[in-house]
Amino acid sequence: MMRLMILLCLCSALQLRAQNFKVIGFYNAKEDAAHISFVHEANHWFAEQAKAYGFSYDSTNDWTNLNTVNLRKYAVVLFFDTRPEKPEQRLAFQHYIEHGGGWLGFHFAGFALTPSAYPQNWDWYHQHFLGSGSYMSNTWRPTSAVLKATDSTHPILTGIPLRFTASPNEWYRWENDLRLNDSIQILLSIDSSSFPLGTGPKPNEIWHSGYYPVVWTNRFYHMVYFNMGHNDIDYEGKTNRELSFQFANATQNKLILNSLFWVARKKIPGSKKRRKTDNNRKPG
Repeated sequence: MMRLMILLCLCSALQLRAQNFKVIGFYNAKEDAAHISFVHEANHWFAEQAKAYGFSYDSTNDWTNLNTVNLRKYAVVLFFDTRPEKPEQRLAFQHYIEHGGGWLGFHFAGFALTPSAYPQNWDWYHQHFLGSGSYMSNTWRPTSAVLKATDSTHPILTGIPLRFTASPNEWYRWENDLRLNDSIQILLSIDSSSFPLGTGPKPNEIWHSGYYPVVWTNRFYHMVYFNMGHNDIDYEGKTNRELSFQFANATQNKLILNSLFWVARKKIPGSKKRRKTDNNRKPG
């Protein structure tokens, strides 16, 4: 019996070691209280998952760390609330992605609006990599939405219901129709049962119909973008009290964890095997 227990412990340790990989999260955590709340929550959650699943997790608001030498250490890069702005950082990130690096991006990491402090001035990222182009509009207030799977066979949807309710969020509408882009594989979109979505007070902040993708991947790369990442905050009462949390949703958490392991090319926790997809194609 003792020998069996030792063998089981050794097997568990070897499996954990086999899953070991390094992840780094980049963030700003400035200005918007909802984005700051999400960054703090995300950093805590990813650190907890690192302990539970045996990978390493670092995070930084120093974007000079987004350089080719440093990125070689990491299997996955996370953008929590923005994108890099300096040309050398953008080139380093593109090189990392085009050479097989993994990426997860959340909510404001996809934002681009001209004119604004975050103009659409990076075509490779917004038009090619994400495919979404510029931000066009959003719902308000942050509200839950029912999300539906558009491709239930994808590995990151392992153990995820065909429909589930996401955490309250500010949902984005995009310039480009991702359904027309052969490079983009939409994984989750807003289900029509969610309408009307948003509470206003402005009429254009309430959606009554339409097609809105919220989670997708680019078939040429190991990446997943999530529109989730904006907690509800008590702005009106001027307390900035947090009214909702992204990582208080077990199904959504499972989806993010699946995605992390998938872009790292590791076995998804709870799955029988690591399933292959066509995200090894070369652009052209």
